[in-house]
Amino acid sequence: MTTRPLELASRLRPEPWNFGALFFVNAGLLVLFFFLFGSSFVLAPGIGVDFTLPRIAGATAAGAQATHQITVKRSGLIIIEDGPADLVRLRKWLIEQKGTTGHPSLLVKADVGVETGELAEIWSAARQAGFEVLWAAEEPAATSNGGG
Repeated sequence: MTTRPLELASRLRPEPWNFGALFFVNAGLLVLFFFLFGSSFVLAPGIGVDFTLPRIAGATAAGAQATHQITVKRSGLIIIEDGPADLVRLRKWLIEQKGTTGHPSLLVKADVGVETGELAEIWSAARQAGFEVLWAAEEPAATSNGGG
């Protein structure tokens, strides 16, 4: 009795050669590119789409250039250049950054829902470190009347 009548095993293509070394080269290059071109925000939490600045009339008229900036989310998260921070780490970072420029100024981009007490603590920490504090805001949307 014939157990392999079509001899399919003889008609199969041979196994491909091992790509093990090429896999490790590719993985190594990916790691290298993450270190060279990566950001500290790649795996850290970001601002997200629910972030809105307060709307104040004349906000763009009083604009000024800042040397440093931070973002404060409603949840209490403070994002500095080095990644997420709390108030203690923010104080240390401000003291370190004070010497990098002659007249340091800090732009605070705070979400609408951030509590006033937290903003006051940030302002106090920045002033103690020698920073001028600027608050980010947007111009309100212009309303147009359809008729005269």
